[in-house]
Amino acid sequence: MAVQVLIPTPLQKFTNDEASVNLDAASVAALVEALEGRYPGIKARLCDDSGKLRRFLNVYVNSEDIRFLDNDATVLSDGDEVSIVPAVAGG
Repeated sequence: MAVQVLIPTPLQKFTNDEASVNLDAASVAALVEALEGRYPGIKARLCDDSGKLRRFLNVYVNSEDIRFLDNDATVLSDGDEVSIVPAVAGG
């Protein structure tokens, strides 16, 4: 299942400066593993020591926040768009 992943600028150094990559994955968790397989080192930026997605990252599948779906178990379908968005805070 080909999924388009939109990579935020701070992580593009891991993807050879690509802002968008296409990968095959059946779930968000599998997508993280596929990203790590193609771009070693990126998983450490996406996941904490226990392997869970970091709290400061927002992940969207077709504009839907995975926190309101099935988190990293969210199923992906061919043609889905996954956006990785670092949280921004300010005052």
